[in-house]
Amino acid sequence: MRKFVIMGVQGSGKGTQATMLARDFDLVHISVGDVFRWNVKNHTKIGAQVKRTVAAGRLVGDHLVESVVRDRLNEHDWNYGFIIDGFPRNARQAEFFLESYDIDGVIYLDLPDEEVYRRVLARRLCSRCGLDYNLIASRPIIPDTCDVCGAPLLIRPDDNPRALAVRLRDYHEKTQPVMEIFQRKEFVAVVDARRPPRAVQTEIRGYFDLPDLASAAV
Repeated sequence: MRKFVIMGVQGSGKGTQATMLARDFDLVHISVGDVFRWNVKNHTKIGAQVKRTVAAGRLVGDHLVESVVRDRLNEHDWNYGFIIDGFPRNARQAEFFLESYDIDGVIYLDLPDEEVYRRVLARRLCSRCGLDYNLIASRPIIPDTCDVCGAPLLIRPDDNPRALAVRLRDYHEKTQPVMEIFQRKEFVAVVDARRPPRAVQTEIRGYFDLPDLASAAV
C-alpha cells in the first residue's frame, strides 16, 4: 500500500501529477478541491459556504477541510493506497493528518509566483460539463467554447489577480510550517514544477523508487 501527500501552489500541476500516479499504481486520488467544487455545483450547504469563502479570495477554514478529509478517508475504498491533493494547508492540518495516517512521503511541486500567475489566469472551465482548459497548453478548437459539449467556457470566480494575490500570500505564510513538520517526520521530495508534466512525473517516481512511466504502462 502506498500513501502520499502532494503539495504545491495553485497551477503547479498537483492534479495532473496525482492523476498519473493514481492511474498507474491503483491509488485513490483524493482532491479536496474537487470535493468542494462538487458541493458548489450541487448547491449543498458546504458548497454555499465554500463559494462565499473562495469568492473573497480566502482559504476554506480548518474545521471544514478536516471534516471533509476525515469523511473521505473513512470510506476506506483505497485498497492499494491514496494520494491526497490540497491537504494539509497549514501546521494544524498537518498535525491532525499525521496523528491519524502513516504516509510514505510528501511530494512538493515548487513553482515561482510569476509562473503561478501565468498559469492560473489562463485557466478556463466549461460551464456545462466542467472540463478544464488552459489557454497556454490546452486551448479549445473554437475560442471560449468547450470542445466536448459546446457550452461557453468561464473564468473561475477566484481566478483573478486580486484573489490570487491573497491566496499566494496566505499559502506562503502557512506552507513553510507545514514543510518543516513533514521534513521532521516524513521524506519530502521537492520537484521543479516548471517543466513538462512527464518530466515532473519521472522525477517524482525516481525519488520514491517507483517504476518509470514506460514500465508502469506495461
